[in-house]
Formats: sequence, structure tokens, C-alpha cells
Amino acid sequence: MDFRVFVEPQQGATYTDQLAVAQAAESLGYSAFFRSDHYLAMSGDGLPGPTDSWVTLAGIARETSTIRLGTLVTSATFRHPGPLAISVAQVDAMSSGRVDLGIGAGWFDAEHLAYAIPFPPLGERFERLGEQLDIITGLWTTPAGQTFDYDGTHYTVKDSPALPKPVQDPHPPIIIGGNGPKRTPALVARYGAEYNLAFPALDFVEPQYARVRAALSDAGRAPEDIVYSAAFVVCAGRDDAEISRRAQAISREVDELRTNTPLVGTPTEIVDRLGAFIDAGVQRVYLQLLDMSDIDHVELFATEVVRQLA
Repeated sequence: MDFRVFVEPQQGATYTDQLAVAQAAESLGYSAFFRSDHYLAMSGDGLPGPTDSWVTLAGIARETSTIRLGTLVTSATFRHPGPLAISVAQVDAMSSGRVDLGIGAGWFDAEHLAYAIPFPPLGERFERLGEQLDIITGLWTTPAGQTFDYDGTHYTVKDSPALPKPVQDPHPPIIIGGNGPKRTPALVARYGAEYNLAFPALDFVEPQYARVRAALSDAGRAPEDIVYSAAFVVCAGRDDAEISRRAQAISREVDELRTNTPLVGTPTEIVDRLGAFIDAGVQRVYLQLLDMSDIDHVELFATEVVRQLA
């Protein structure tokens, strides 16, 4: 099992807060630090306000040395494909090749309205996501000295020098998430190095992974070509009092968490609860850390849970 730390800075976090978690995660042996790509808090006031995901990761890239960095997930509605390809390639260079690009169609309409970002219907968002993946991978893999062209429904590229190139060859791993039964597996099969489920129920994991494996086979790829991952809220504690305190800090009830995430309870409980998800095919786990001030939480999970399962 591989474990990564995943934070939601739009809920209220500075760059310094995120850096502290990333550096702690690196020192504790987690394989990656990931952050969401959102501009509006889902609850609360969100103070001091949102931070841009790729600007933040660029800074963290220069202040870490081994941990991988990425988004879960960048919204295709937020950026044009050319500038996004440039940004990710630049952060890949700044990190000496430690970037993963998680990308999705976008879903939170309120943040689009709050920051003047167009929010087309779902079908068009998926079309744009597919074209963005075409363009981003095309720009990254076009040989130096050649140009890239693309004629799509929503985007057109003409005589692009397709620069800069990322450090990783042929390009940073692409992570695609989503619960859709057809379009999402097809995108994973075409572009993905990893497929991610966000907060899935146990009975959904195995059949959805099976759809992705079938899409990979249909596309001529081996099902084991990709990593199968899932993200879950984490609320671990050495005893009931510590678990309750951490649940209260993120405005959640322990009983509700026990229903919705396997990463709640004592370390022994969590190891047991994760077993069923591992049996269902989960190979990588993202710990959604909602209280970034609680570095001890990150350490407890690393020393008492990861140690048993990594």
C-alpha cells in the first residue's frame, strides 16, 4: 500500500500552512503531498482565502526534495490547456520531476460564479476535458524543434512550439478521477496512469474498478498498467477521546465518519477497516487531512498505520 497526504486549502489555509504539512509528510515517509484545486470554501468563511494550486505547488517544490506533488484534481474549467501544460511542466522542472497531474471536468458551480469562470453543461465539460488531455499530452510529447497543431470542437492549436517540456519522460503521470460508468473509464484508458475514487462506499469500489479494467483491455492496455487509488477523510486517534477531539475539530460526528470512511478509529481499527478496501483493489490511499494545524495526526497515522501496511 502507498499512502499520500491530501489537503483542502480552500477551506482556510495559507501557503505556510500547506508547506508545513508537505514538509512533515516528506519527513514521515509519505509518497506524496496533494492538494485540491478549488477557489471557494464549501463551508465556513474560508479565511484567509484561496490559494492557487499550481502557484502553491511551485513554491513547495522548491522547499522539498523527495516527496511527489500534485492536484486531486485540477479542474479543466479553470485554465486553458496551453497555459496549464506550461505551468505543470514548469513545476515539474522546479521539483526535478516530482509532479503528478490530477485532472477532472469540474463540478462546483458556485466557485465558478464567484470568480467569473464559465461553467458549461456537464456534457461540454467532459468534451473540454478530453480535448485538454489531447492538447496537454500533445504539447508535452511533440519532439523539440517540431510544432503541434490541434483542431477540436472547443480548442484550436496552430503552430505551437510545444514548449517547455516536462522533466519526466514522456510526461508527468496523469490521474483521472470520477464515478462515471463510461466516459471516465474511457479517459482513464486513453490517458491515465492512475484512477482515483473520491470517498467511495466499499460496495462501489470493486465494480467501478472493473469498469476501468475493462476499458483498459478494450483500449489494448493491460489492466495492471495503472494504479487504482481512493481518497478518504482521516480521523485517527490513540483512544476514543482523541478520535472524538479530531472529529470535533473538523465539525464531523464520529458515528457518521465510521459510516463513510475506513480511516477513522484507532490505528488497529483503521488497519482492519482498510483491509476490505485493499481486497476490493485499492492500491493507493489519499488521506484527506481537513485540519492542517494537526501535524501530530499526520505523524500518528504514519507511525501506527502506514508502518503496518506500507
